[in-house]
Amino acid sequence: MICRVEPSVAIGDANAPAPQPLNVSYREYDEGAQVAQAALAAEIALAITYNGLSQAVMMVSPGNIEDFIRGFSVSNAIVDSLDEIYDIQLTHFDQACQADVEISSRAFWALKDHRRQMAGTSGCGLCGVEALEQALPQLESLQPAPLPPAQHLKGLRERIEEAQIMGKSTGALHAALHFGADGTALLCREDIGRHNALDKLIGAMQHAGIDARSGFTVVTSRCSLELIHKAVRARFGTLVSLSAPTVLTVQWARKHHLNLIHVPHRNAPRIYSPV
Repeated sequence: MICRVEPSVAIGDANAPAPQPLNVSYREYDEGAQVAQAALAAEIALAITYNGLSQAVMMVSPGNIEDFIRGFSVSNAIVDSLDEIYDIQLTHFDQACQADVEISSRAFWALKDHRRQMAGTSGCGLCGVEALEQALPQLESLQPAPLPPAQHLKGLRERIEEAQIMGKSTGALHAALHFGADGTALLCREDIGRHNALDKLIGAMQHAGIDARSGFTVVTSRCSLELIHKAVRARFGTLVSLSAPTVLTVQWARKHHLNLIHVPHRNAPRIYSPV
């Protein structure tokens, strides 16, 4: 077995601290390597409504949820002060949490007047989504694809640096790259947003008629859940990330038969999916 996720931990108290990382099994690409375990962070989809009006869904760590809602409400100018938050009711699901927030009439009317101008700032890429069904969508599972040969991942970071032209000069851009069946970098797209970089790559691949099932795709950013969504919709065979995935990311990759590999800085590549 390559990857196993232990049962999820209940959130418990409404404002409980973040749970301990969960252990996830993986296998290194080294020949004869044993199955090992790594502690990965948890994440859930949090939907927030104000006085019954759906406002946003974002991916968050499942801890201190009430603190996040209070801070989000103040920092996004939904309320002027915590005095305008009258109540917070949390409903927990398997991979999500619904927060129903009651705020003052003044704040609610101001929110309705300005909600179109509100921009999400959590950095998760899902702010502004107004339904949990969109944050945790039903996706068509892929046909399993073979893993890329181990030698195609050797020196990957150096090869990415060579291909990432703008990133070398600015130091502030994410990149998404596709490597062909022979391990050669075919396309590289860069952007300040990790989701934008992957969208650019998907568009370029489809425009060029590149088979997404052949070879592998690399993201230089954190492998967040929404990147898994994009990879599955684009019918990728293998997604490689330079940052560790979360538990939920691994679960979704396994569920949809997407190969998921993490390439750490100093260790051999880790296969988290398939099982």
